[in-house]
Amino acid sequence: MYAGVVAMAGAVGVLVLGLYALHRLTAVAPDSLDVLPFESGWAPEQHALSRYHVRWYLATLLFLAFDVEMLFMYPWAVVVAQVGVTAVVEMFLFLAALFVAVLWAWREGALRWV
Repeated sequence: MYAGVVAMAGAVGVLVLGLYALHRLTAVAPDSLDVLPFESGWAPEQHALSRYHVRWYLATLLFLAFDVEMLFMYPWAVVVAQVGVTAVVEMFLFLAALFVAVLWAWREGALRWV
C-alpha cells in the first residue's frame, strides 16, 4: 500500500546522501584569511560588529533624506510638463523642507567629519 511512498523516500535519501558525499569529496578547505567577512582578507584589528560613532548616524540620515529626495524627483520629472505650475510649486516646497533639514544637520554638526 505504501510501496510508492517508501520507494520515493528511499530515492530522495539516496540523492541527498549522494550530494553530500559529492560535496565532501570535492570541497576545498578555504584559507582562513581569505574567507573573513571584512578587511579584504587582512587579519581583523577589531570585531566586525564594533560600534560606530554617533555622528555617522546623522550622516546616514542626511544621506537617506537626499536619497528619498531623488526617489521623489524622478517620477516628478516625468509628469511636470503635464501637471504644470502646481508640480513646480510642490517640488520647491519639498526642496525647502529638505533645505531646512540640511540646515538643522549643519547646526547639529553632522557635516563635520573631525
